[in-house]
Amino acid sequence: MAREPQPSGRQAMMAVLAQASQTELEGVVERFAPLPAMEHLRPPEIGLCMLRGRIGGEGAPFNLGEATVTRAAVRLNSHVGVSYLLGRAPERARAAALIDALWQDEAARPAVEQALVAIKARIDMRHHEEKAATDATRVEFFTLVRGEDT
Repeated sequence: MAREPQPSGRQAMMAVLAQASQTELEGVVERFAPLPAMEHLRPPEIGLCMLRGRIGGEGAPFNLGEATVTRAAVRLNSHVGVSYLLGRAPERARAAALIDALWQDEAARPAVEQALVAIKARIDMRHHEEKAATDATRVEFFTLVRGEDT
């Protein structure tokens, strides 16, 4: 069985930001107050994104449907932070982009990662609970082979 590649540090951090609540993101931003001047390179915008799928992960791609997304980009000092989130969440997108910019600053990175530990633990717990609920309803199918069928 092939193992999935592990995401880079920034990818893993942005995955946590994408699943964090508005309150959690605001709590992280407040830890770094007062913040330096922030420039909105792309104010939060809401739009649609086409979702594509493949049958069994291998077939020809097809358009599955559209999803609402919110994106934002900010500059904090010399670092550009970006975010793309599912749903309509302009303030969440702005906060996630701001945290991304903070994470790119080598001096602030350990503090940002420490602030995200509790959020990641909550997300991991939710995934574990969802997996347990799904596994409880799993049905295992097997076939008995009769002697004359072999």
